[in-house]
Amino acid sequence: MIFDWFNGIPVAITVSDLEGNILEMNDAAAAVFEKYGGKALIGKSLADCHNENSRLIMDQMLAGQQPNTYTIEKNGRKKLIFQSPWLKDGKVAGLIEFSMVIPFEMKHFNRG
Repeated sequence: MIFDWFNGIPVAITVSDLEGNILEMNDAAAAVFEKYGGKALIGKSLADCHNENSRLIMDQMLAGQQPNTYTIEKNGRKKLIFQSPWLKDGKVAGLIEFSMVIPFEMKHFNRG
């Protein structure tokens, strides 16, 4: 059975290569970035839609292989943003971003 998880979840997923060119975006990411071109952004540079500070953070993630995680509030919705380098054959090959709407108040469990 083939499962199309990439488009079957309400999480915006964008994948770029090492040079910052967008390789893939799922349907949720295309909807988030619809006013900028949606899936037509595939092949374009992430640098074109980010400010200098964001580009610096992307460079640091690629160099240090560290993720970047934060929350934002936009259009009355709270989102969790998780960005991370992804690896191919043990080497950094680009960045991946997951963006998901989360409740303003969330349950938290300490399971340690």
